[in-house]
Amino acid sequence: MTRIGNTPRRGLFRVKSVEQSIRDTDDPDSRLRKDLTAWDLIVFGVAVVIGAGIFTLTARTAGNVAGPSVSLAFVFAAIACALAALCYAEFASTLPVAGSAYTYSFATFGEFVAWIIGWDLILEFALAAAVVAKGWSLYLGEVMTVSSSFMLGSVKIDWGAVLIVAVIGVLLATGTKISSRVSLVITSIKIAVVVFVVALGAFYIKAQNFSPYIPPSQPSETGEGLHQSLFSFVTGAGGSTFGWYGLLAAASLVFFAFIGFDVVATTAEETRNPQKAVPIGILGSLAIVTVLYVAVSFVLTGMVNYTELAGDESTLATAFALNGMDWAKNLISIGALAGLTTVVMVLMLGQTRVLFAMARDGLVPRRLSHTGRRGTPVRTTVLVTVVVAVLAGVVPLGTLEEMVNIGTLFAFVLVSIGVIVLRRTRPDLERGFRVPLVPLVPILSVLACVWLMVNLSVETWLRFVVWMLLGLIIYFVYSRHHSVLAHLPP
Repeated sequence: MTRIGNTPRRGLFRVKSVEQSIRDTDDPDSRLRKDLTAWDLIVFGVAVVIGAGIFTLTARTAGNVAGPSVSLAFVFAAIACALAALCYAEFASTLPVAGSAYTYSFATFGEFVAWIIGWDLILEFALAAAVVAKGWSLYLGEVMTVSSSFMLGSVKIDWGAVLIVAVIGVLLATGTKISSRVSLVITSIKIAVVVFVVALGAFYIKAQNFSPYIPPSQPSETGEGLHQSLFSFVTGAGGSTFGWYGLLAAASLVFFAFIGFDVVATTAEETRNPQKAVPIGILGSLAIVTVLYVAVSFVLTGMVNYTELAGDESTLATAFALNGMDWAKNLISIGALAGLTTVVMVLMLGQTRVLFAMARDGLVPRRLSHTGRRGTPVRTTVLVTVVVAVLAGVVPLGTLEEMVNIGTLFAFVLVSIGVIVLRRTRPDLERGFRVPLVPLVPILSVLACVWLMVNLSVETWLRFVVWMLLGLIIYFVYSRHHSVLAHLPP
């Protein structure tokens, strides 16, 4: 294998060096504008994480899976996220380039693994944005008391979801800084609503609602066959409804609520001082949302018995309605509408930046890496907007939320391993932030993420494998032959 500097030029595992990745950011045709500060990144992080999870997922998980121990499930999920966040922070301060885990994998494991993780991130961000857009549409229907969908022949069109995706697509194409300012305003509104929920709900907490904190395990059809967790399937441990298995399964489910803090890393190339700002943005936003999630879940399960939250229709507002406060329910619905808006925005932002980085490397058509006069990847943004709008508007996504979880956890595993690899292969690199206790912390991150992954359903694993096989076909048919590295002289 021939090398130029640290970069192998042939084979599946040709590595794109850190230096080459940074040089590519100076290409005038694909240069992103550096507008963001540490505060902007914290806003983005909080904006994307405080959303679907806190307004919808918390109540459903408490009622159907974990009971009052859902607050502990949030703690478990937060620990896994914190370990991975430390690894992301080191990479982002060392390699401040768009693409997040995709770019980091390219610098450590090579092109083939980078493609796999890039394909994985496409699944994560696009599907998550579509899922949240559909949630936004449901809340729009509640607030406006109208149907947010209509039938076109035999196809149901969710016009509310299409509307929010289209508006955000235009906003992202206009400029990242403008998106940050809009996000700040809307995020302030939803944090105010969350604080209101905690403050008001605390007066209605009843101690008996916390007993039993971990309800006894119950048989359930959702814990059988392909619907049971991979761990239960392999070990024969039984269903995952309530009990300790329910708690562990709940941690894997509420992990969806934390998805997005890694999006902060995708904006590193657009940050003025990424070595300092990106670690602050990642760790700061994660700390804020963890406190809010645990507080809300504690208050929620203290206000009503968890059995009253069973079913698929329960939301955060349900607890207030059951306590005779319909006015609070309406206010929460408005806050949720605002909250989900910024979630869709930042998820789509992350999707465009990953696709942009892959296009710059030639793994997807290079014309997608062109930036407009405002320094944004307009072509990529238009493509992402159309795809997400179709997914959200037409496809019944259903239980595919778990697909987002497994995709994100897989990315976390590779990033955590990558920290160890890059420490050994490139100890000379300047690191604005260093993960403490390497390799212990990255190894703990891997173990925590793998544990959450095996507590997802067998059905989710099968869908994930199918998606990855499709990605392998695309790589060997197109990406491998169009890679920029493949055409550099030896």
